[in-house]
Amino acid sequence: MIDILEVDSVILEYGTKKVLQDVYLKCETGKITGLLGRNGSGKTCLMKIIYGKLSANNSSVRFNGEALLNTSRPSENIMYLPQFNFIPKFLTLKRIFKDFKLDFSEFINDFPEFSKYYKSKFIKLSGGEQRIVEIYLIIASNTKFCLLDEPFSHVMPVHIDSIKKLIVREKINKGFLITDHLYKYITDICDNLYVINDGKTYLTNSLQDIETLGYAKIKN
Repeated sequence: MIDILEVDSVILEYGTKKVLQDVYLKCETGKITGLLGRNGSGKTCLMKIIYGKLSANNSSVRFNGEALLNTSRPSENIMYLPQFNFIPKFLTLKRIFKDFKLDFSEFINDFPEFSKYYKSKFIKLSGGEQRIVEIYLIIASNTKFCLLDEPFSHVMPVHIDSIKKLIVREKINKGFLITDHLYKYITDICDNLYVINDGKTYLTNSLQDIETLGYAKIKN
């Protein structure tokens, strides 16, 4: 069964400024959906609206056709990776993986250098290492959809390929919505790609559309 997460009729205004207007976006399990846009275009705002953490002037968020009328999103349906750290610093990795019901040994298969941190507190990890743990927790979680806000930023290049492979592997079980200003990592793996331009979303048909919509110059 394919699960579908949709958002449409989104209007978000701050005073006289219209951030989002008449937005539509669809994600499906088994697919990676990319979301691109210039800084300040509303990408993070849209993710927060979908996740229920931001109220819009108007919006309709639906899971398998059923409207999500409150701000609560069950973790078995949607998980969200914000740009900032969300794991309490005083917890050990052993406790963190237990709370997320994930096997630490499977994490080590992808990131073997973390094996020494099993009993360490989260605060003992570097900022980049903390980010990798949080990215993994969301991607590998038992959920239907993962919303990933800037998963490739502030991560060492050596780990980016591991994260991309993990996302591709996990899309068998769930759907992904990903935004990142390092857009080439998204275009490498996405099945569908939306671009936000002037507050509206456009489903692209080719990489050339990215340039046409004014997001980036595509090098041949």
